[in-house]
Amino acid sequence: MIRLHHIVTGTTLMLALAACRGPEAEQARRDAASAADHAAAATDQAVDRAADRTQAAAERAGEVARDARQDAAAAAQRAGDATRDAAADAANATANAADATAEKARELADKAEQAKRDAEAKR
Repeated sequence: MIRLHHIVTGTTLMLALAACRGPEAEQARRDAASAADHAAAATDQAVDRAADRTQAAAERAGEVARDARQDAAAAAQRAGDATRDAAADAANATANAADATAEKARELADKAEQAKRDAEAKR
């Protein structure tokens, strides 16, 4: 904003001095032109710096987005692994419970069979 002000001021001064005549007026015109050139150069430098900073910020934002995407993918992988592990654990627990139930049923059947044999032997 200040640099733009310098350009406008320098241009206005140059136009005002252009209306003057004489050697001092010529020197003043040269000084005004030099000031305008310096202001333009300073503006160009400021624009270049701003563009560089904008580019650096955009690159950093891209890096952050890539990191976030990788973190999300890793979290999804861990969640999938945990889900598969939980399902496997549940299946194992169910299988163990079924085995225990079957074993208990066999024991009860064996006892019932023994009781039947004992009852038939007593007759």
